[in-house]
Amino acid sequence: MTGSSVLFDAPGPVARRRSRISSIIGAVLILAGLGWIVVTLAAPKGNLPGYFDPSRWEPFTNPVVWERIFTVGVWGTLSAALTASAFALILGTIFSLLRSAQTAWIRIPTAVVLEFIRGMPVLLMMLFILLVLSTGTFWAVVAALSLYNGVLIGEALRAGLASLPRGQREAGLSLGMRPMQSKILVEFPQAFRQMLPIIIAQLVVLLKDTSLGYIVGYVELLRVTMNQLATFYGNYYLFSFYIVALVLYLIMNLSLSWVARWVSRRTASKTGSPTPNPDEENEELLKGIAKANAERRQTGRGSI
Repeated sequence: MTGSSVLFDAPGPVARRRSRISSIIGAVLILAGLGWIVVTLAAPKGNLPGYFDPSRWEPFTNPVVWERIFTVGVWGTLSAALTASAFALILGTIFSLLRSAQTAWIRIPTAVVLEFIRGMPVLLMMLFILLVLSTGTFWAVVAALSLYNGVLIGEALRAGLASLPRGQREAGLSLGMRPMQSKILVEFPQAFRQMLPIIIAQLVVLLKDTSLGYIVGYVELLRVTMNQLATFYGNYYLFSFYIVALVLYLIMNLSLSWVARWVSRRTASKTGSPTPNPDEENEELLKGIAKANAERRQTGRGSI
């Protein structure tokens, strides 16, 4: 019995023919819907030309517009996303270690705090940080995105730690390492690599959530295009600025999504190799720690 037919029988000729017909009909309906949208947008709106008329794209012949979009809008989005991503990774590491601690008085309060942060809307968190702590719009956006996504990344890392074989911890403890040392030096690097595709996928969500900064007044891509430039040039060009912002967001998000898929394939190819040795990745590390312990015992300083 193959893995593809465990839960259901392999489709026969009739089922495959019906599947092809359904796929063709679905594709035709999707193309028809897209065609209807294009025709509707291109049609004149009363005395005004359609949305694809060249006159509606005149502002983009001005280099200053593109300079404003990229140097202020795109840079504002990327700077907030990159800063929040760095803090989210750091917080996620800390949260995963605290959440998986052996001591109950550390693990339980951490779980309560994490559930509270995960249950709070990101926009509400931005407003709270901005109004109560008076941090400014940039740090309000960064802090809210860092906390929320750090919690989710921490849960992913904790799941990665829980999925590792018990032999990883036992190998570290057998060399004289304390439980926390074994977790940080032996287990955590493997869990991070195993959960890397999920972490990158969460960073894609973080990048999209920077658009919430529009509500709190942070100057990013959405605010530059849909508020500043559209207000300056008028509602006649509103759809054009919307399309430009959409395309730029798609380019950034799809690029990061492509990285996530590439990392996922690389990780699957490594973890899916036959007869893997669970201690192979840390063999050199464990040998070095054992050698250091032997030297410290000889000098009477104890093990690390």
